[in-house]
Amino acid sequence: MSGALKTRGGVLVLLLGLVLVALPFVAQAYGSTYAITLATRVVIYAMVAVSLDLILGYGGMVSFGHAAYFGLGGYVVAILSFHLAEDVPIFGFAGTNEALVSLPLAMLVSGLAALVFGALSLRTSGIYFIMITLAFAQMLFYIFVALKYYGGDDGLSMPRRNLLAGTRLTDPASFYFLCLGLLGAVLGLMRAIVGSRFGMVLTGAKANERRMAALGYPVTRYRLVAFVIAGMIAGLAGGLWANLGRFVSPDMMAWMKSGEFMLMVILGGVSSLAGPVVGAAAFLLIESTISGLTQHWQAIFGPIVILIALYAPRGLWGAATGGRGS
Repeated sequence: MSGALKTRGGVLVLLLGLVLVALPFVAQAYGSTYAITLATRVVIYAMVAVSLDLILGYGGMVSFGHAAYFGLGGYVVAILSFHLAEDVPIFGFAGTNEALVSLPLAMLVSGLAALVFGALSLRTSGIYFIMITLAFAQMLFYIFVALKYYGGDDGLSMPRRNLLAGTRLTDPASFYFLCLGLLGAVLGLMRAIVGSRFGMVLTGAKANERRMAALGYPVTRYRLVAFVIAGMIAGLAGGLWANLGRFVSPDMMAWMKSGEFMLMVILGGVSSLAGPVVGAAAFLLIESTISGLTQHWQAIFGPIVILIALYAPRGLWGAATGGRGS
């Protein structure tokens, strides 16, 4: 029975991958650019959800400020593009529109923020940890609201998308495959982390922190590294999101956005690699469908989430695989 469940999970992963690869070709055949844009949103949000699942599902750290790193990554890319367009140096350096520079910088800045916030937040636990991560995210939110030079609460527009090794990322399908390839790389990294000694210590600390500490493992250090990795991946996704819409705003860092990411993980299924991807797809597809019917779509979306939580407590992916699988 166990082998059958694992096989089912593998088959579903393969089917999910095939759908994601084939989607832009089908959309282009029907002349639907919107479908490609929606799929790109799903892939980018899935990246953030996967990174959050590393600390939430595997690490047991309920961070309510994960959107802070998503927003930071987006602002790094947009600010570098803004300074290039305005021909104004930033910290003595010229701006850039090259993705091979701006995206790694987005990851670096987000990772440094995660290092600082994580080092302070991990001194607490339980509800205090949740509240301090929320407080840090809201702090960044209000900082960027106050930065009128970069648009304040009106946000900051990018003149154009980044270049990738000199090639403009204007084609929707090409940009989608770039995001999909990066999601695949993130999932590969997550699989390696979860299956490693590091991942086992992280999961063990979630189950029994005192026992892992008694065995000599520096639990806080492991958790901080996971926190930084998750922040860097969220920053990468933020940089891609800035390119997708050519616009960033403080709303990317708001607590509601963190709640959305957490909901995606829960919808798909925590402690699974494919679960957050499925959760992101379900969240955006339901939102897109219902919001087209009524502006009060949240009133319909809420009961749907409650029903899924009641009848699929392990998430949609858990229900599809019987609680097992990738």
